[in-house]
Amino acid sequence: MKPLLLIAAAVCFSFSCAAVQPDIILMMGDDHGWEETGYNGHPHVKTPVLDEMAASGLKLERFYAAHPSCSPTRASFLTGRDPNRMGTFAPGWSMRPEEITIAHLMTKAGYHCAHLGKWHVGAIKAGSPVNPGAMGFHEWLSHDNFFEMNPILSRNGGKPEVFQGESSEILIRESIAAIGRARKENKPVFLVIWFGSPHEPYSGLPQDLAHYHELPGKYKKLVKLTSNETGNQVQRPQGEVLRERYAEITAMDRSIGTLREHLKKSGTRDNTLLFYCGDNGTSPESALGFPHRGAKGEVYEGGTLVPGLIEWPNRITKPRSSSIRASTNDLLPTLAAITGQPLPARPLDGIDLTPVFDGSMTTRANPIACWFFDSKHLNSSDRKPYIDPELQKGTTPLAKLMGNKATRDFTNFHHPAVTEADYGGARSLIQGDYKIVVREKSNGQSIELFDLKSDPAEKNNLAEKDPQRTSKLQAELRNWQDSVLKSLTGADYH
Repeated sequence: MKPLLLIAAAVCFSFSCAAVQPDIILMMGDDHGWEETGYNGHPHVKTPVLDEMAASGLKLERFYAAHPSCSPTRASFLTGRDPNRMGTFAPGWSMRPEEITIAHLMTKAGYHCAHLGKWHVGAIKAGSPVNPGAMGFHEWLSHDNFFEMNPILSRNGGKPEVFQGESSEILIRESIAAIGRARKENKPVFLVIWFGSPHEPYSGLPQDLAHYHELPGKYKKLVKLTSNETGNQVQRPQGEVLRERYAEITAMDRSIGTLREHLKKSGTRDNTLLFYCGDNGTSPESALGFPHRGAKGEVYEGGTLVPGLIEWPNRITKPRSSSIRASTNDLLPTLAAITGQPLPARPLDGIDLTPVFDGSMTTRANPIACWFFDSKHLNSSDRKPYIDPELQKGTTPLAKLMGNKATRDFTNFHHPAVTEADYGGARSLIQGDYKIVVREKSNGQSIELFDLKSDPAEKNNLAEKDPQRTSKLQAELRNWQDSVLKSLTGADYH
């Protein structure tokens, strides 16, 4: 009997361990492109912590932001849906209150949910129907847009306050405090940490700037960016800009190391899913033009490929590198699978990536689409605001002047009917190794086809050589747009 009891106890113990929900921490850098890491071979940037995560966990070699700019990607990150489905067309366009986020799902799974850092999908103040609290988070220390050194942040929608210090260090310190509050509630942790770095304008600590002292002498062309002093556009030598930008990346990297060390000391690292990505490609003033085409704002690879890393020692037990294409749209379906939550009953654009964790997924069945919706044809005077404009006004100051105002306001409109003009804007679709890019030009459409396996830099347009594949992917892209525009009319909320 004793051996049987021991076996039964072992089985129960194994089951209870397996039933323990992991802590989940999702981190994202601001304008951090794929190439700007040591592990991806950048000639200057020093990211020892991200390099260690890439060497010890799951490196997603082809991870995409769902959009080449920040607000839309953040909407996709939260919902698993293309941002155009909810009218988050570009920076400054908010989400809609009816959207279901990963925080809603994690709350149902019993998690304590906290958001820290950049929000940028609506106003963060109390009363906003799309602030982090309204979108499922129990607590938040957030900014309407981006922030630099000594950030001004709002806690739970309250009056903005200044936090002295390097912004990434502040967010990690506050994240560790949020973990402590979750522990007191005896709940698993769900954190979304959206850094303000390395978005321009740039600043850096002396210890981080010292790593890049040689850059001003190497890159002397003038580039445009925001002035920290005036909030307006200014021209500066690129080498000085890169020195400060890379210092921000290194500081962010070090802060991620502080978090990893805390998880290790607290004994929770093995059962913590720690994720990092960027929200779009490298910004144009800092892009060095390799190894991919394009930069932030473009649907080419340089505008949407970003770092993608996952550590979870209990589940990803040995280092793995995956060439499966993945996207910020995949986060919600993946976390739903991990925590046993049903998917929202509405169109999703992401898939469950858990089969990638052990290498059992060899191909991605559904395509990855990207669309920079052309909102210029929308006349706001003819449209009904989705949210009271007063509730869309930001409160947290930032360096950049936005319409002569040092903060970010948001907008979103009802879209009751679809017209042919709604299909415009640069867009792409990747199916397997082939990618189609469609853009409007003054003399008609530009249609490009690339084989990303043999031509990751997108230099060789195969559209004329392979018209059959081009037509097929173009039709698939159009069908996907049909689905997105149906969502845009609000059909998913009925």
